[in-house]
Amino acid sequence: MQDACYSSVVVQTAVDLANTLRPVKGEDALETVAQLRDFLDDHPAAGPPSSAANQGSGPRHLTRADLAEVRALRETVRAVLERANTDAVEAAALINDGLRRSRAIPVLRHEDDRWWTEVTSDADRRSAHLAATTLSALASVIATLGPARLGVCAGPTCRATFVDLSRNGSKQYCTRTCAHRASVAAYRSRHSPG
Repeated sequence: MQDACYSSVVVQTAVDLANTLRPVKGEDALETVAQLRDFLDDHPAAGPPSSAANQGSGPRHLTRADLAEVRALRETVRAVLERANTDAVEAAALINDGLRRSRAIPVLRHEDDRWWTEVTSDADRRSAHLAATTLSALASVIATLGPARLGVCAGPTCRATFVDLSRNGSKQYCTRTCAHRASVAAYRSRHSPG
């Protein structure tokens, strides 16, 4: 049975959030409120549920406090992705703590003759909703596919994170580009003189 909270779009949002920090390259794509706004605009699953958005006067103005909260969430999401494969109990503790802090609640929804559940937050903060959705999606992947599906790229010059939603669960690299680089390097190493 597939967990009702499982959503590949939200899982990808979690991965994208973690990967706004590139530790090997020293790059941070989440340093300003404008960058946070762009990230949220590019990831509609990170926004509050449509029914909540219709109740208010639209999305609240983002502040430096919102940025700080999302950056803290990023640390948690990245830690979960980095540790799940080697310390699933610690990853679960991080997820559970993050869900408690975000005041996550499950909600049953109905639209177009379809029922589903989603996890959202009753807090009026974008960061709380982002935490509730991304952490519950990662929890769902761990529960349905196992903690080994969360990981860090095996590329020697890459620390990007990924979630492997493939059928065979054998992903080791964040992208095909990193896998290709590793393959070329291994080939050259085998065929170099000396």
